[in-house]
Amino acid sequence: MFRIITAIAAVATVVACAQAPAAPKIDLPVSGGDGGTIDKLAADAVADVHAFWQETFPATFNGEFAPVKRLVSYDSTGASKEFCGTKTAGVPNAFYCPSDDSIAWDRGELLPMLSESFGEASVVAVLAHEIGHAVQLRLGERQGTPTIVREQQADCYTGAYFRWTTDGKSKSFKLDAGEGLNPILSTLFFIRDTVGSEFDAKGAHGSAFDRVTAFQFGFSEGPARCARIDIAEISQRSTQQKFSPRDLDTGLGKGNIRVDDPQLQEQLIRTLRAAFPRAQSTVTRARARCADAPLTTPVAYCPSTNVVSLNMQDLVKIGTPPRRGREGGIGDFAAFAEIASRYALSAQKTAGLPIEGPSAGQRTACLTGTWAATIVSGAGAALELSPGDLDEAVAEMLAPKSLIAADAKGVSTSSGFARVEAFRDGFLRDAETCVAKYR
Repeated sequence: MFRIITAIAAVATVVACAQAPAAPKIDLPVSGGDGGTIDKLAADAVADVHAFWQETFPATFNGEFAPVKRLVSYDSTGASKEFCGTKTAGVPNAFYCPSDDSIAWDRGELLPMLSESFGEASVVAVLAHEIGHAVQLRLGERQGTPTIVREQQADCYTGAYFRWTTDGKSKSFKLDAGEGLNPILSTLFFIRDTVGSEFDAKGAHGSAFDRVTAFQFGFSEGPARCARIDIAEISQRSTQQKFSPRDLDTGLGKGNIRVDDPQLQEQLIRTLRAAFPRAQSTVTRARARCADAPLTTPVAYCPSTNVVSLNMQDLVKIGTPPRRGREGGIGDFAAFAEIASRYALSAQKTAGLPIEGPSAGQRTACLTGTWAATIVSGAGAALELSPGDLDEAVAEMLAPKSLIAADAKGVSTSSGFARVEAFRDGFLRDAETCVAKYR
């Protein structure tokens, strides 16, 4: 079993959402603001998201969109104030208040931290998410709608807004549709639910995998798709679950197994052979040589010998989750998924598919997702997914270089968005989808 608690992987600061000089001005005053850079960015973000909905809402939902009525800025590190029944001291947050149709943000800690860590696009994403809740109110959201539905819809609406932005329709921000989306996905990873909590728990927002999935639904299919998200759909696709008694603490965090355990590696190989029965590649810890491909690390695939070779020292680094005050990698599933990705190359070669180039990298990520779907809890596989595992895959694919989404030469698909989308296609669909879509 893969049983992991994983913290966010280090992500370099990327300012990926540049403000255009002709940004429209917000027509709402910001109560409690200090007039600083963060408040200006937040207000401009709200104005831009309003512009998106005023353009999109009538065509999608056959009605007019009314902007929110009030904006509030507060400093969570300063004197406590009250907003929407909440004391603001020590509450680094951004939220929508339906009772007076207003949005508030913390200029003291949360928004500066997000901007410094992920770039200003992350601040825009947080405000777009909160306005997504205002959209729900305007659509007549039913009382008692589960929190997870409301939050997944808001993530989805955020994705729809950013598609509008990357299509060049925003007059406030410019964003690249490739690597420019990486900071936003990293933000969703950062604010995911605690590993081991259930998707139907009170206040649940979703795992990183679930939140990114919802965002990508909106980005690819538009806001009408977002409105269709309901508890039945989430129940079917979500892998967010609580820890079980089988999730033992091996000293690496609850449920996290040792990736260098020979018995567990043999169980992993059994799952790979079941997922890719035609590949029959040899997996070895022995030092490898290859005449027709570079030896990637921590795992390499050699086409001429059909051998997957493991660098155990580097695999252990990746498979060791970060702990507070200690260095670490990502987690055991990230390490085993990298092995699966090289094994998937063998399956592609056997099928006569190209194993080099961008399409091969995406197809590899997709097939790795297909393998992951064969080891969900209850599938009867030799190993099973556990809480947080798919979030580890997201973290690996958002890193500067991803082996999960790399071709035989180790060249990764450039966009983290494209990597995660391909993996999700394989996980939620099947291998035929991988072959048909990524050619």
